[in-house]
Amino acid sequence: MRLKFLGTGDAFGSGGRFNTCFLAERGEQSFLIDCGASAMISMRRFGADPNRIGGILLSHLHGDHFGGLPFFILDAQFVSKRTRPLLIAGPEGTSARLEALMEVMFPGSAKWERKFAIEHIELKLEKAATLGALGVLATAFPVIHPSGSPSLALRLDCDGKVISYSGDTEWTDSLVDAARGADLCILECYWYQRKGSFHLDWHTLREKLPLLEARRVILTHLSQEMLKQVSAIPLEVAADGLEVEI
Repeated sequence: MRLKFLGTGDAFGSGGRFNTCFLAERGEQSFLIDCGASAMISMRRFGADPNRIGGILLSHLHGDHFGGLPFFILDAQFVSKRTRPLLIAGPEGTSARLEALMEVMFPGSAKWERKFAIEHIELKLEKAATLGALGVLATAFPVIHPSGSPSLALRLDCDGKVISYSGDTEWTDSLVDAARGADLCILECYWYQRKGSFHLDWHTLREKLPLLEARRVILTHLSQEMLKQVSAIPLEVAADGLEVEI
């Protein structure tokens, strides 16, 4: 399995980076982790075929993490001519929030007839869920990041590998359970030194890293402050277009 970082930025385009969107490449069972508002642009930029994506897994329902879904769905309908089902998994409330988002952005689009089915799976906290034909076992953990519905860290078990993803959050011990023994742990690290609510900062994370027990850690979702300090960080830091083998 190969993971491609299609978007590694924050909500504000810091450093000219795209919103959060990661592609786990597994042939016809490929899936996206988060689908920020710029996701379709980054997919076109980096040559990702939307029709090879079987599912989209969401950490939380902020625009820079799920705001690309209306564009993905309408591209599937009118441009990519999708016929295979699409699975969307996320926190409780995902289905209703997506319908509302589509109606705001493209009135009437939530009800348009499509040539493909959308299956919604709303993840329960700390309860593993098998994601249909994707063959992914997903476990959601609660994190601290108000978003109008539960915000999640995700632990994804597939192809004998484990990907852990913090979503957006300040430090919480649930990240330890999500990351333990993971082959790849993707952590947001918005701040460098400043301690702000609802996001991780490097100085706190540096102290907590030994608790995670992950085989590999890559940082993402960087603010302008954090981007200025990248050369001082002794961990891998993602950039748009980075590809890693898991």
